[in-house]
Amino acid sequence: MNIPNMLTILRIILVPVYLGVFFSNIENRILWAGFVFILAGVSDVLDGYIARRYDLITKLGSVLDPFADKMMTCAVLVSFTWAKLIPSWILFAIGIKEVIMIVGGIVLYLFKGNQVLPSNRYGKIATMSFYMATLSIVFSLPDIISRVLFLLMVLLNILAFINYLIIYIDMRNTQRIS
Repeated sequence: MNIPNMLTILRIILVPVYLGVFFSNIENRILWAGFVFILAGVSDVLDGYIARRYDLITKLGSVLDPFADKMMTCAVLVSFTWAKLIPSWILFAIGIKEVIMIVGGIVLYLFKGNQVLPSNRYGKIATMSFYMATLSIVFSLPDIISRVLFLLMVLLNILAFINYLIIYIDMRNTQRIS
């Protein structure tokens, strides 16, 4: 178990911590939950940097990293929807995309020779837009800014999904994935 993988496991552990803080009765719970979210984001950037910089990329990390991202994304979207901070259509749109990505990732990994769909700049841009939109709510920016950022986030996630779909189809055609 290397440092990047330990940081990824920390991110997975931070998901229930985020939810516990968000759904608690403490004062400024959304802000405190936001700090947990920021800690998870910093550890995400750090684990990726360390893995690439020191050539510590592993199959386990390639699977756990997007899993940790999807868990935190789901936790934030569900909690924000439950608290009526965002409309439910955002949860629905991103939720469908994430479920399809998870199923596709499982198929590639378990049934097609432990293959992993590589992350790319489209996915990273979509993730960054998610962080910006989320933090706009955490730090109580004006509603119009949050609405625009969430709309942009959904559009960028759709574009990233289309890009990943093209890569998946190319992998299927090149490597005979069914």
